[in-house]
Amino acid sequence: MTAITGASRIQAERIARCGSNGLAGCFATRNESNDPSRTTQTFDDLNFRELSVEYDRDEKALIYHAHPRRRPCFTAELLEEIGQVFDIVHNVCRCCEDERDLPVRFLVAASRIEGIFNLGGDLDLFAIAIRTRDEKALKHYARLCIDRVYSNAIDLGLPIVTISLVQGDALGGGFEAAISSDVVIAERSAKFGLPEVLFNLFPGMGAYSLLGRLVTPAIAERMILSGRIYSAEELYDLGVVDVVADDGQGRQALFGYFRRARRQANALRAVHQIKHRVNPISYSELSDVVDLWVRTAMQLGETDLRRMERVAAAQNRRMARYYGVDRSAEG
Repeated sequence: MTAITGASRIQAERIARCGSNGLAGCFATRNESNDPSRTTQTFDDLNFRELSVEYDRDEKALIYHAHPRRRPCFTAELLEEIGQVFDIVHNVCRCCEDERDLPVRFLVAASRIEGIFNLGGDLDLFAIAIRTRDEKALKHYARLCIDRVYSNAIDLGLPIVTISLVQGDALGGGFEAAISSDVVIAERSAKFGLPEVLFNLFPGMGAYSLLGRLVTPAIAERMILSGRIYSAEELYDLGVVDVVADDGQGRQALFGYFRRARRQANALRAVHQIKHRVNPISYSELSDVVDLWVRTAMQLGETDLRRMERVAAAQNRRMARYYGVDRSAEG
């Protein structure tokens, strides 16, 4: 995982010193739920720009919400900050000798952008790197992506459960990120898809590896090559989505899952351990696929790149509608 630097390193070390009993006391309290009796801790002083983090001390759940300033995709900045969150969780949990004292039992990925979970890779970065023949930059970005996917897929090497709360569209890398979690909770109107084939590429940051373990390789290949958009209910029927909630009820479904998980804690933990043992995913597998993805991307022609840029422009327009102004040019 990416090392924490600057202020974030200082904060991570401070959190780690708090240990399991002091984590909740490190931060100011804010009520983030509709339940007035519930309070969560918000990590207000970590100076993140692309996400915010809350901690629910009752459920021992850490939820990080993406809210990218430009396009709602995995920018390098967002990937770096997610890596910092992972490092913080790892530092805090490694302080505990007894698993029962872990301050984090659930690590949840979510989004603050209404109607969008994540729209995938940074297509502008792709187009620039391919046109300028900067294979090194493309490979660096791709490895940032699989570092996050792999860490999430193996639960950071901790006895925790990773969850994706999908309250909007999860496309391309957003789909890959969502299904890298142990549990996917999706609102009914959420859409999932792998559109890379539209510009003559394939999803290279875990799609085949992850889907091939959730469904069958044949179905995974069909989903990748079709470019089709799937509903939450369709993916629930396939076993890719675990919980479908009514629109606007995703957070309630998440906390409902926490309550059920408490009642079945031993069985749940054992089943996840079995899954990782019987059907493990390796970093070397993801790395080999990424190398192929980079080679394939570098072969794209101008027609393919123009298609890619049209998709990026559509994402920019969607983000502009969300903010009410065009913020796509902001740094």
